[in-house]
Amino acid sequence: MKFGRLTRLSVLPVESEKLDHQNLASLIKAWAMELGFQQAGITGIDLKQDEKWLLQWLKEQRHGEMNYMERHGTKRSRPADLEQGTLRVISVRMDYFPTDAANAEKILENNNRAYVSRYALGRDYHKLLRKRLQKLADKIEETTGKFGYRVFVDSAPVLEKALARNSGLGWIGKHTNLINRQAGSWFFLGEIYTDLPLPVDPVYEENYCGSCTACLDICPTQAIVAPFQVDARRCISYLTIELRTSIPEEFRSAIGNRIYGCDDCQLVCPWNKYASPTSETDFAVRNDLDSSELVALFQWTEAEFLKKTEGSAIRRIGYECWLRNIAVAMGNAEPSEKMINALRQYEHHHSDLVREHVLWALDNLLNKDQ
Repeated sequence: MKFGRLTRLSVLPVESEKLDHQNLASLIKAWAMELGFQQAGITGIDLKQDEKWLLQWLKEQRHGEMNYMERHGTKRSRPADLEQGTLRVISVRMDYFPTDAANAEKILENNNRAYVSRYALGRDYHKLLRKRLQKLADKIEETTGKFGYRVFVDSAPVLEKALARNSGLGWIGKHTNLINRQAGSWFFLGEIYTDLPLPVDPVYEENYCGSCTACLDICPTQAIVAPFQVDARRCISYLTIELRTSIPEEFRSAIGNRIYGCDDCQLVCPWNKYASPTSETDFAVRNDLDSSELVALFQWTEAEFLKKTEGSAIRRIGYECWLRNIAVAMGNAEPSEKMINALRQYEHHHSDLVREHVLWALDNLLNKDQ
């Protein structure tokens, strides 16, 4: 395994052969809970069936402009190709639904306010989960001595949902998110790839979606093109976060007031009645992003944007896409002098991307007024 900040050289001491791996697996799960994870599981590295689905999805170009998905190819479905020596994957989940957030449905109904996906209202989860996983790896090392591992939190080509399912953490729902029968789907996932020959947990083979089609029916852009199939090119999360170019006009009206991500398929999922709000203070709402007015956010300068999104997942989209997204949402709002005047301040913005979406929004609002 590679030697680096999140890895350790794979040099197991002779004594490790005498380790009670069954007991170690139990300890790992207990340590994970102590570190703030709600569940941990262990699986092997066979993802052959998932690889077929991945390659077909890529062949159909459903990854849109996420070119890295195609570039990484089968490394995503072959853990030992990504990190040589990997035998097992430790998967963890951590609840994130913020206890203090304004009611999501009410914000979605108020088109003068901005809707931000619940996962992005607080601190960037990548940093928090990565540190906790590193602490978990350190605790393992105290018992085993040096061992081969690498920590992942959306930081490399990893089929995290398939690995989590295989680790017994839940099933992949019709919206392609992982669902846990006791905890719903409002949780993050993280992994440790390791060369420790740990006993594996049973795969979560049951699928409790049944005949329910709530997530397919609610999707504003019909991105869930069939049960268990999402076309990212239509998904609002992709359009507002991953896409760096112009948002196709055919989807702009359906985006509504969603300026960063979309939670509709989770908000409507019956299993989320069992979800627990997070106790992590780092996931608490920052800068009133759960209920801010569109105009107020649109008037942030770039310096304000950078300051107020420091430590937030939102910063990764950059200021231009921030303005692009809010302009679209404003174009879907009720016309008002305040809204129109705010947009007109950006009519001649130096960015072609921003200007295009501002002009679209103005056209929408002015035509509604007639």
